[in-house]
Amino acid sequence: MTQMTLAFIGDVMLGRGVNTEIAARPPESFWGNTLPILRSADAVVTNLECAITQSMRLWDQTPKVFHFRADPKATDVLRAANIRCVSLANNHTLDYGEEGLFDTLKHLDAAGICTAGAGYNLEEAEAPALFDAAGLKVGVVAFTDNESSFAADQQKPGTNYIEIKADSSTLARVEKAVIRARDAGAHIVVMSLHWGPNMVLRPPAQFREFASAVVRLGVDIVYGHSAHVFQGVQVIDSSLIMYDTGDFLDDYAVDPDLRNDWSFIFLVEADECGPTSLYMIPVYLSYAHVDLATGYEFEAICNRMRILSSELGTDLKQTHEGLKLPIRATVNASR
Repeated sequence: MTQMTLAFIGDVMLGRGVNTEIAARPPESFWGNTLPILRSADAVVTNLECAITQSMRLWDQTPKVFHFRADPKATDVLRAANIRCVSLANNHTLDYGEEGLFDTLKHLDAAGICTAGAGYNLEEAEAPALFDAAGLKVGVVAFTDNESSFAADQQKPGTNYIEIKADSSTLARVEKAVIRARDAGAHIVVMSLHWGPNMVLRPPAQFREFASAVVRLGVDIVYGHSAHVFQGVQVIDSSLIMYDTGDFLDDYAVDPDLRNDWSFIFLVEADECGPTSLYMIPVYLSYAHVDLATGYEFEAICNRMRILSSELGTDLKQTHEGLKLPIRATVNASR
């Protein structure tokens, strides 16, 4: 039975202050002592919370407060951390308009980083990203309920926008995406979701209902992000749901109570039949930098995740490295 390890990390924002640092620092420096763990995984997946472009023309079709842009050298930072796939289904991919989106796609492709969740039209935005990891093929489909004005259609570039509802028409779109990934040879299907409001520690009931529905359509791993703080994890029918993975690299101000500077590396072990275990390694974010959490931070991060996950019926075991969740025993049978 082939085994692999995927590392999922929260939002990576390489614009603004981080972009300034990129011009002055080596790419490896941003990842601190998390780098050996990220590089030891067979692949790292993240949500890219900015455009990669030299265009300075801002999105102007609807009002928008924040616009995040990184120069092309940002791809070196991603590559340094073994990031093989990024989701572009979010509320910043078109911060610099369609030109910014096209540049982002071009620069990531040139760097060998695959993308999901945005494209030149809806067909491309819906398409799965596919990559090999330790002999298994991973398919990533990406959706967002943020920034409906960014939504792609049949003739318009943009993101793969979706409303988070467990109704038949919405779930039909998800099922179509899963089937498309399976037909392309994916052993493991990941659904990336940039969903919900900022700074919320618990997923709303409709998100839990939606997650439960999509895993029953064949999604192996739900990879959530958007809240800027991590939320609990859950297992349903041997599929893993990470409701929100928080932030991982940025220049954001820190909320002293909600602590958007706390998160994890989410290491998922999997085989042909899906995920077998989850290891969560606590991290601590500072300005344009991330490191493994220690001392008080380590204990507080683990304690919060154990509480949030227990509310979802999930019992996490603490180890000297972080938290562990067995998902299922490895079996000698393929899907």
